[in-house]
Amino acid sequence: MGCTGCTVASNGKPNGCRSNGGCATGGCNRLNTFDWLSSMNIQDSDPFDIVEVSFKNGARKGFYRKRDHAQAETGDVVVVETGNGFDIGHISLSGDLVRLQLKKKKTKEADVLHEVIRKANERDMERLAEARSLEHRTMVRARAIARTLGLEMKVGDVEYQGDKRKATFYYTADGRVDFRELIRHYAKEFRIKIEMRQIGARQESARIGGIGSCGRELCCSTWLTDFKSVSTSAARYQNLAINQAKLSGQCGRLKCCLNYELDTYMEALENFPEQADKLYTHAGTAILLKTDIFKGIMYYAYDHERGRGKVYPLNVEVVSKIRNINKQGDKPQDFAQFGAAITFEEPEEEIQFADVTGEIELPEEKKRRKKKKKKRSRGKNRGNRNQNRSQGDKSRDDRKGKGGGKRGGNRSKNRGNRNNNDNNQKN
Repeated sequence: MGCTGCTVASNGKPNGCRSNGGCATGGCNRLNTFDWLSSMNIQDSDPFDIVEVSFKNGARKGFYRKRDHAQAETGDVVVVETGNGFDIGHISLSGDLVRLQLKKKKTKEADVLHEVIRKANERDMERLAEARSLEHRTMVRARAIARTLGLEMKVGDVEYQGDKRKATFYYTADGRVDFRELIRHYAKEFRIKIEMRQIGARQESARIGGIGSCGRELCCSTWLTDFKSVSTSAARYQNLAINQAKLSGQCGRLKCCLNYELDTYMEALENFPEQADKLYTHAGTAILLKTDIFKGIMYYAYDHERGRGKVYPLNVEVVSKIRNINKQGDKPQDFAQFGAAITFEEPEEEIQFADVTGEIELPEEKKRRKKKKKKRSRGKNRGNRNQNRSQGDKSRDDRKGKGGGKRGGNRSKNRGNRNNNDNNQKN
């Protein structure tokens, strides 16, 4: 229900925070309720025996009957009975305020069957801490098993019961999932009783929590309990750009806060004329550029001057008057007789560049040294290559010279022998 600044209507639902600042009472935590009657020293002549118990920091709540032997008040950690074992939570609301919560949740008093057993002791708190420490490890393992079975689902959260006899797996999926084989694997792996509960994307973000684009904690995880449908028409009525990235929340759906101010915009738009996108004058056809809803001003520009021409801000009464003139088949002379024009051009700002010298590049001295080292190494490499080339040329010349001399000498000897043989044959 929020803090003391919230009021409750006749149907039992809170009207919302009516304070100008933040909630200083600490009541705006995850689905927290503020029992403002408990702080008053008022003796209740007709006590209400049903209390609201919160589990896992407000992620889940339930109603239980409190007997006189329990001796538990608002804020006490208690042990409650369930269908199979017991669970541990703290009493978030008691007294006559629980009647309003029952009406809000549409729960009858006769449907509340389970009771509060007793206050929790140290051993109960130790077992609860052990159960909470197993949840993250179990969730990671459960996701891996679901992936190996090829199921199109995502396990978003796991909640152990206080006695570690039962675990509830909260998952999201686009459609129905046949998880009969999955439950067998879970029961064999974790050796506890398994309960599968399908939730939506918004319920998943409410359980996990987070910080929104406004800088505050998500509404669904703090105070919002009923999720109304949100459409893009809510953004159009508020003159917001249809940008899916900016209009979507962490759950991937449209933000719930688009509906918060929609009624105010709808009431303000009732005073604006309909079908006023175009106005006809002797100077030309004027096109509606934008609308300032709360100031009641509509900005028009002539069709042939859009972009670089003048913009005419006209009041709602003036636009209605021109619309009536156009309906009668007549046209006014110009917009100048109704209001002063403003130029649409804006002065171009000079783009200034930051000096990043020395921030991205290396300092000059180190850079010069690097260049010198590279030059020296390149010079040495070139010198070694030239020496190797000259040595290779010399060896080639020596080989050619040696081979050429021997061949030349052998050829001259052979010629001399041939001449001697010819002379001998003649003689």
